[in-house]
Amino acid sequence: EELLHDSLFSEVSSLYPPFHKPAGLFSSSPRCANLTLPEDISQLCKDEDNDYLAERSVEEVYYLWCLAGGDLEKELVNKEIIRSKPPVCTLPNFLLEDGESFGQGRDRSSLLDDTTVTLSLCQLRNRLKDVGGEAFYPLLEDDQPALPHSNSSNELSAAATLPLIIRERDTEYQLNRIVLFDRLLKAYPYKKNQIWKEARIDIPPLLRGITWAALLGVEGSIEAKYDAIDKDTPIPTDRQIEVDIPRCHQYDELLSSPEGHAKFRRVLKAWVVSHPNLVYWQGLDSLCAPFLYLNFNNEALAYACMSAFIPKYLYNFFLKDNSHVIQEYLTVFSQMIAFHDPELSNHLNEIGFIPDLYAIPWFLTMFTHVFPLHKIFHLWDTLLLGNSSFPFCIGVAILQQLRDRLLANGFNECILLFSDLPEIDIERCVRESINLFRWTPKSATYRQYAQPPRQPADSSSIRSSLSCLSADYQEAPRSDLSRDSIKLDDLKAEVSPRISAEDLIDLCELTGPSHSKTPIKKTKPSKPKLLVVDIRNSEDFNRGHISGSINVPFASAFTAEGDLIQCPATATLQSFKGRVVVIVGNAVKNTAAFAAHLVKNKYPRVCILDGGINKIKPTGLLTVPSPQI
Repeated sequence: EELLHDSLFSEVSSLYPPFHKPAGLFSSSPRCANLTLPEDISQLCKDEDNDYLAERSVEEVYYLWCLAGGDLEKELVNKEIIRSKPPVCTLPNFLLEDGESFGQGRDRSSLLDDTTVTLSLCQLRNRLKDVGGEAFYPLLEDDQPALPHSNSSNELSAAATLPLIIRERDTEYQLNRIVLFDRLLKAYPYKKNQIWKEARIDIPPLLRGITWAALLGVEGSIEAKYDAIDKDTPIPTDRQIEVDIPRCHQYDELLSSPEGHAKFRRVLKAWVVSHPNLVYWQGLDSLCAPFLYLNFNNEALAYACMSAFIPKYLYNFFLKDNSHVIQEYLTVFSQMIAFHDPELSNHLNEIGFIPDLYAIPWFLTMFTHVFPLHKIFHLWDTLLLGNSSFPFCIGVAILQQLRDRLLANGFNECILLFSDLPEIDIERCVRESINLFRWTPKSATYRQYAQPPRQPADSSSIRSSLSCLSADYQEAPRSDLSRDSIKLDDLKAEVSPRISAEDLIDLCELTGPSHSKTPIKKTKPSKPKLLVVDIRNSEDFNRGHISGSINVPFASAFTAEGDLIQCPATATLQSFKGRVVVIVGNAVKNTAAFAAHLVKNKYPRVCILDGGINKIKPTGLLTVPSPQI
């Protein structure tokens, strides 16, 4: 560019218009800076040929061309650009000791070949001939469904109900999703809410990298930040990174290429150098792989996504001494297993098969160490929509898929089963984990070492209108009714999770459903969502209790064998088996023991009220039974 300004090139410089770097997704320069509009605006709307496909970018058209049955290798073989050579002809005539060979012509693939092959779009145009022009220009402000009203719209709404794998290979469906996401992403961050909403349906694979960046809230001048990091000076971690990269997702052609290794090295070094308080743990390479694969030609974005992902889902997991963080995480995970599947939890505890033996690589790498990339993409599409406690639900969903084999086996067989994990149906895993997440009270997964709440100035207006699926319990304002942190040893001693008083009030709808935050629409008041079991003695219970609760005094609730003693209150408890049961009392020891007994009796969804009845007393929500006359 500078040379062209020289007088020597004055004759040719006029032929080269100045190059303007197109504005990227996260660039701060306005996209309309060099936009010139004609005097007569109607000139813009002259669509003689109506060739909407020609207005899409080359990447999109090539992606759709491949979906419509295009095969690049076949085209190149037909044009004789790729020629196969019999192996015997590739042997050299003469070899030196050091491996230098002679007598072989240079291979064609290593020589410059400037032949241009034009790919025919006939097949693609034929596939899209029924797609109306509206599909290329979706209206974003409309409350109408986003599907265009053409003769293909019925097929599209039918396609939306098909399994994800089929939708991702459907040319017409992908065209609609790509055009829609492309428009929404160009309006990021203003359209952040709508990106979230659409991502809950599915994410088009072509735009997955940028969509993930938007879901993670990446912003600012990511290129400049990445370029400013020193990725060349040798550091002690280099040795470990060099060892790990050749073992990370090497079945993939991109990641196993020399260029892939070099990019891996730079992104990982950038992360290590820019986070001096954290260290490189084995598994960080697996965590980087999905971001690098999706943003292979944009290392800065891969680095930015990774830097936004780790604090959200793996806060302080990469500390030099991370044992307290991991121990708390695994303890909460085992409480989640007991909460959702007490029978499995009892069996695993009996044989001594604790989460420490199998779940650390799951959570430390967010499952990238145990699943291949194509499964990770579908798993993370949902993970990024959930909050930092969503991984617990994924973990429980994986265990439930292996449930029958785990229940039938002892310790050694379980270890063998997890050392080579069987095929997991990822679609089912995602479905079940969403269901488990909906059943889990927000505060049940509270962790004191989770990411502290961000400053309220940080895009709170955008986040406030998002669903509760993505809001973290930690980010809610603290009050006297919130959960208190307890010592790790005390947490480990409890089988069932604790829930906060505000969650209990919310779920019991004691104050009415006016401030409900749940995304599920309220149905008519049928059976209540949960049962409160008060285990204090009957005198205390009659002095004041939570309305709707039943009284099962701890002292006389269980037989010596640990079975429930039959009485009207325990009959009510049995009728609620399968719904959330909250144990309330005065002494923490008793409530924890009572909950443990219920779990032994295979009661699912049992939890303890944090702080006991004393937390509820100041709220004025306790009722006194009417006197018996």
